[in-house]
Amino acid sequence: MPRSGMVTVQESPFGHSPFRCTSHAKRIVLEKIGVEAKQPNSAIRKCVRVQFTKNGKKPQPFVPSDGCLNFIEENDEVLVAGFGCKGHAVGDFPGVHFKAVKVASVSFLALHKCKKDRPRS
Repeated sequence: MPRSGMVTVQESPFGHSPFRCTSHAKRIVLEKIGVEAKQPNSAIRKCVRVQFTKNGKKPQPFVPSDGCLNFIEENDEVLVAGFGCKGHAVGDFPGVHFKAVKVASVSFLALHKCKKDRPRS
């Protein structure tokens, strides 16, 4: 029982994740961007800007492996997963909370190792 004057607030069972209760989500690529690393590192991390349909947010998932940004084109569908623990940023990526896992239903690992080709439509 709360004390007088205190308000009880129920938290959402889904938390603050933009995926809600799922671990991955398919999203449409809006543009390719480069994110500068935090000090003392100096690099441009390759990311893409995607659109969430549920809430209209436009996060920047990281694209893993060297050269995998070349497999992505605008208006492609990418599978996005969480990147850090509990939605926090990882390493020297400022504001990057997600990573891209697949493009056009083919994983970046298979594309990077040349085990599969990207389907052309």
